[in-house]
Amino acid sequence: MTTDPRTGLPAELFTTIDHVGVAVPDLDEALAFYAQAFGVHSVHEEVNEEQGVREAMLAVGDGDTRIQLLAPLTPESTIAKFIGRSGPGLQQLAFRVTDVEAVSATLRERGLRLLYDTPKRGTSDSRVNFVHPKDAGGVLVELVEPAASAHRPPDPTTRPVG
Repeated sequence: MTTDPRTGLPAELFTTIDHVGVAVPDLDEALAFYAQAFGVHSVHEEVNEEQGVREAMLAVGDGDTRIQLLAPLTPESTIAKFIGRSGPGLQQLAFRVTDVEAVSATLRERGLRLLYDTPKRGTSDSRVNFVHPKDAGGVLVELVEPAASAHRPPDPTTRPVG
């Protein structure tokens, strides 16, 4: 990370937009809609019990930025509560980082609240934390440190899932 000479803090915290998270009530219906309407397909699906979601990452173009569809596993999950409060739709903006602990520490130094004291497991064994939406203009900002093998462009010889 480069340092801002005025503050001594890292100047650039994010390497790219990792994904945009969309809360959906039914993952299978959402996958079918995105495939039929937009021609985008799932390249990864998993259940994350700790986060209370069934999720899919959809490839967009030939880059590695994704749309993440998040469906609740239970009515008590955070995503179910989000859908109950706000309806289906955009739920988060995720930025890729190289060191989630260092970025979290920098953001805390800048007065922002993070949801977790230590990172949690995210999609594909990534490490994640979140900036509280009240400290980010109403946007839930996710910090994603990918696992070493994650976020490579899809293999064109592999058939899409979903």
